[in-house]
Amino acid sequence: MQVEKLKYTIWAADGDRAAWFYQKAFGARETKRNPHIIELAVAGGIISIHTGGEGKKTWTGLTFQVADVVAGAEEVVAAGGACPETPQPEDGEPPHLAMCMDTENNQFMLTRQRSRG
Repeated sequence: MQVEKLKYTIWAADGDRAAWFYQKAFGARETKRNPHIIELAVAGGIISIHTGGEGKKTWTGLTFQVADVVAGAEEVVAAGGACPETPQPEDGEPPHLAMCMDTENNQFMLTRQRSRG
């Protein structure tokens, strides 16, 4: 089977607000739009935002690897999202993980590549 495209779909009560969040926080670029779907390209992947969501807290499985998790969490908050807990150092290294959510209560992780292992 030849795979043409891989995308991950999330739900949003407000598709425009969700798209704006991913554009501001992660530099996403809109690639497709119709009345029900907004597709955004991010770091070679595609997030498909499907309107009609209920705004319930939902774990997505999305992970965004960034150079600095603390700065990334601050950018998520500045874009209207939330990171309820401040990322903490672990084993003498800077924080490598932040649990966050977008404007539609879709939960995701920010991670940093660890220096070992």
